[in-house]
Parts: sequence; C-alpha cells; structure tokens
Amino acid sequence: MAHAAPRNRAAIERGGTTDLFSRKVHRAAVIALPVVLGLVYGFWAAANRRYGGPVTGWNLLFGFVTALVFAVVLVALLTLAPKLRREIHAAVWAAFCGIAVAFLFSQSGGSVLRATALGLAVTAGVFAIMFYRFYTQEDAEGHRVR
Repeated sequence: MAHAAPRNRAAIERGGTTDLFSRKVHRAAVIALPVVLGLVYGFWAAANRRYGGPVTGWNLLFGFVTALVFAVVLVALLTLAPKLRREIHAAVWAAFCGIAVAFLFSQSGGSVLRATALGLAVTAGVFAIMFYRFYTQEDAEGHRVR
C-alpha cells in the first residue's frame, strides 16, 4: 500500500516539526487561550459560589474579577516561566495549578483544610509531571534539546 509523502520533507529530515498554523494564528492563540480559559474559570468559580441560587450582580462581578485575575496570571506565567530554570519552571506551574484547584474547591463550601490538602496534592502531581517533561525536553541551561 502506498502512502503519501510529507509535504515539508526538509523539516522532517532535519528533525523539525511542521506547523499547521501561521505565526499570526499562534500570536492570536497566546492571548485568546488565556482569555477563554479565564472566562471558563471565572464562570466555574461564580457557579460554585452561588450554590445553585439566583445569579446576582455581585456573583457576576466575582466571576469577571476571578476570570481577569486568572487570565492575567496565566499570561504572565506563559510569558515569564519559560525563561526560568526547569526546576523553578515546574514549581511555578505546579503552584499555579494547585492554587487554582484549591480556590475553586474553597468556593464550593469545602473547609480550608480540605482545600489546602487538595491544592497540595494537585501541586505535587503537577510538579512531578512538569519536572519530568522539562527534564526530558531541556538541557541544564533550559535550552530545548529537540
């Protein structure tokens, strides 16, 4: 059975990857992704806080402020974290994910101790995964190997 030859053979031979999207699309995604994720996170936090009750103005304000803070921190993380050493890079991502999950849990009426325990568990798991990823994809100076 015959297979189609790849279009960008030179990129494959030198070990690179082929991009499906242009630079313009990638630049737009850097802003669009945190905004969309922030809106989803803000909606989720506001829904947890109102416990299925009516939507109020304060609930909407809480959701939008939460979305704004989440999106700004995510943009800062996406911009600044790749410049860090791999250990710190993994720790920053882990802290962000652990804090985000613990905050959502705390808005649903759970105790502070349970929210802290859940946040620490998520932080530990994300740190292990991200450290492994950065350790296998970067050298000691933080340059990508592949």
